Amino acid sequence: MSISTYIKEIGRGKEGARSLSSDQSYDLMSQVLDGQVSDLELGAFALAMRIKGESVDELAGFLRAVQERSLKLSATTPVVILPSYNGARKLPNLTALLALLLAQNGIPVLVHGPSTDPVRVTTASVFRDLGLPTALDADDMSHAWARREPAFMAIENLCPALARLLDVRWVIGLRNSGHTVAKLLAPTTDGQSFRVVNHTHPEYGDALTSFLQRERADAMLLRGTEGEPVADPRRLPGLDVFLNGQMRPELSVAAQEGVLTELPVLPRNIDAATTAVYIQSVISGEKPAPGPLVRQADCIAAAWRTLTGDRAHERSA
Repeated sequence: MSISTYIKEIGRGKEGARSLSSDQSYDLMSQVLDGQVSDLELGAFALAMRIKGESVDELAGFLRAVQERSLKLSATTPVVILPSYNGARKLPNLTALLALLLAQNGIPVLVHGPSTDPVRVTTASVFRDLGLPTALDADDMSHAWARREPAFMAIENLCPALARLLDVRWVIGLRNSGHTVAKLLAPTTDGQSFRVVNHTHPEYGDALTSFLQRERADAMLLRGTEGEPVADPRRLPGLDVFLNGQMRPELSVAAQEGVLTELPVLPRNIDAATTAVYIQSVISGEKPAPGPLVRQADCIAAAWRTLTGDRAHERSA
């Protein structure tokens, strides 16, 4: 099979390209994930979508193809999903700290992302230095949640086909649509998830808002820290909460405005070992947690309790 017909549509440049339907996007991504395209076609697809950007229909189709090829995880209560695909470049990667703050309150948390990155500090490496095991299957996750620990699963185990697409980045030097879809992946069955979705540019925020509304998603949307799903420890970004695709202002938090009067004390080095030591000192109470992360954790917890209550009410009705 060939995806040349699709490339003709999406590859005409930013102004001339046409978006695909959800079904066309599903077919395209299915062929890509199943290895049915040539390396040349794969590169053309990655570059064309990078220039054009994904429409809501394309995101829906791409995600449906990825979800079908992902490990299915069952849960009795909504699982908070933290997709971690960028890692640290200038600031400490505190995604694991957010996950631990939530897990300490009895909230099941799944973090997924790459196990390694040659240029950035991954959440996987911070988990390892914290002594938190990597989950290989659903049982490992359940055991972590029973211990009130977050579970981390490498994308190589969660969806090997998507992991291969993400690795195309190291050949062509650019991220591709797989990275966008990875941040939307919720592998739990029966919609038992609350996704924390982050963006790096305002236009992506608008597109993701439309996507979450269309898909009737339960999620938090924020401008992440260096592409991670965690609030900037120096200044709180806006935290938009969606339940069943509806924006919930009473559960959301406005962005912090004005001049900062105090900065958190963060580690000077961002390597995984130093970051893990810092996180341990926060969890033990030796050091205070950055205010924006505490506010984000509280916001997620409030949304999770509301969602859990709504689901319980639906079952009893």
